[in-house]
Amino acid sequence: MQNDILINWAPQETRVAIIEGGSVQELHHERTLERGLVGNVYLGKVSRVLPGMQSAFIDIGLERAAFLHVADVWQRQEGGLAPMFARKGEPQVPIEKQVFEGQSIMVQVIKDPIGTKGARLSTQISVAGRLLVFLPQDDHIGVSQKIPQNERDALRARLQALVGTAETGGGGGFILRTNGEDSSDDELAEDISYLRKVWKRIKDSAAKQAAKSLLHQDLSLMQRVLRDMVTENTQSIRIDSREQFALLQQFGQEFMPAALPKLQLYKGERPIFDLYSVDEEIARALGRRVDLKSGGYLIVDQTEALTTVDVNTGGYVGARNFDDTIFKTNLEAAHAIARQLRLRNLGGIIIVDFIDMVHEDHQAQVLSELRKQLQRDRVKTMCGEFSQLGLVEMTRKRTRESLAHMLCTSCPVCSGVGEVKTVRTVCYDILREILREARQFNPKEFRVLAAPPVIEMLLDEESQHLAGLSDFIGKPISLHAEGRDGSDQYDIVLL
Repeated sequence: MQNDILINWAPQETRVAIIEGGSVQELHHERTLERGLVGNVYLGKVSRVLPGMQSAFIDIGLERAAFLHVADVWQRQEGGLAPMFARKGEPQVPIEKQVFEGQSIMVQVIKDPIGTKGARLSTQISVAGRLLVFLPQDDHIGVSQKIPQNERDALRARLQALVGTAETGGGGGFILRTNGEDSSDDELAEDISYLRKVWKRIKDSAAKQAAKSLLHQDLSLMQRVLRDMVTENTQSIRIDSREQFALLQQFGQEFMPAALPKLQLYKGERPIFDLYSVDEEIARALGRRVDLKSGGYLIVDQTEALTTVDVNTGGYVGARNFDDTIFKTNLEAAHAIARQLRLRNLGGIIIVDFIDMVHEDHQAQVLSELRKQLQRDRVKTMCGEFSQLGLVEMTRKRTRESLAHMLCTSCPVCSGVGEVKTVRTVCYDILREILREARQFNPKEFRVLAAPPVIEMLLDEESQHLAGLSDFIGKPISLHAEGRDGSDQYDIVLL
């Protein structure tokens, strides 16, 4: 299906929406302050070597010096051949024999700075593409361990043929990523070409730049749009920033010339996301309930272990009989579920509870529709059969944080539970707490600070129990209402 890509840029964040069939199918966010350093390549300067710790501090132009351990130093074989790490069982060459103070050295960040600790570095450079990871200092051809064993040898042979050898102008080490399992030779060749261009630019920058310079930064979201999201079905890529449009054009000319004709500068007066009501779609994608056009609805609950999707008929009563009503609702739900998985970027285990269907052919058609819609998903998804309990189990590869995890945090009132105690329950909690405190302490008075609804119930419906407790402990109990985040929050002050 043909699609359009909208890019909304602001200094603090970049937002991307993929539009198919006139509606939003995918959302991507990147916030400027949250971009880490992992993957960045620097030309560093060795500021200090510590033989006792077998490590060195490297100045890469950041606030704190970065840390390089001997285990992360890429050693060279005798004769100046391709670099390699010390093999298992071989003695590690001491770091003081590999680096020296004042030396300029190319390094890559493998761990972001945390607290007072600087970034952790490696001298092994790797450049990630859409389908492959390039190891320019190596000549090993590898395949992701997540790809089945019986497919790896064939994939490795295909990749080796595309990579070639140093004698034929190719060479270098490549690792096939999991999402490259089903890629064509043309797609792999395009990724190989892109990665070699990136490495050439890194080497050229290292020859020209001074020490403590950034040589390569992991691609921004906008650049990843051109590299990863543009397909032959993409009609246009519209961006609303003239400055970023020029930068994206420059990137496209060098690395992705095929995508360049589709790039357009949006000059409309309306915000670009208003064209397809994207902000409204984001708001709906953060809610539990998804309404279907027929009157049915989905309930989507995301937990740490899995995501559950419950299908309900709601107010849909339009079919000729009850079985048809259920069937039509489930068919519509199958279409909506596939879209919600992409829109919310839900990953891991997903359990779908369709409405129970009596006829097996209805089950087969619903499952067929679900799988058909899932084929449009760029993220690898596996869908099982209906279980004996009428559930469908699915898995979707985790590629990034879900939309809810990126944009939301746990509610400070309910701590992410989604529910709070009733006012009456809080009243009884307060009465028990006063009794507990009275047995340990001997104040002149107990003062209760709570939300207005709680104080109102203590003065009205629960006034008899409050008076009885006061008589029992022999102490006065005063009440004070104050604005609080939640009705289940309270304090008891001993006076």
